[in-house]
Amino acid sequence: MSSPIEERVRGRVVTDDPLYRTIPVALRFLPSEPLAVRVVFPAGLSPEGSENEWVFSRTLLETGLQSPTGSGDVRVWPCGRVQTIVEFHSPEGVAVVQFDTPALRRFLRRTYAPGPTYKARPHQESAAGPSVQR
Repeated sequence: MSSPIEERVRGRVVTDDPLYRTIPVALRFLPSEPLAVRVVFPAGLSPEGSENEWVFSRTLLETGLQSPTGSGDVRVWPCGRVQTIVEFHSPEGVAVVQFDTPALRRFLRRTYAPGPTYKARPHQESAAGPSVQR
């Protein structure tokens, strides 16, 4: 099984203020949950003082890089050619965060990267078949 993937990116919190606030965000993918991605905000941003993790469909994130998508707690849409907006809805309110699209694409590519590959070692076959190496 492959290892978990984590990509550290910067997000910009979109508000009415003309100066936006940049925050560190972790993008996570667990091979045990291949249809989901996780967006994790640091503990310092939540009133409870703990990480705030959002889990949603990897397809939602992929589709949102090209066209607006989502109708539930998470909505994603492109913002120009190099930015993507992710909108998070909770009972406490709405957070709108802008990401660099290339960073999201890089993360998604890594989630599809093949795991370890095995190949036959030349000239080392036995009655049990070829041996393998990583």
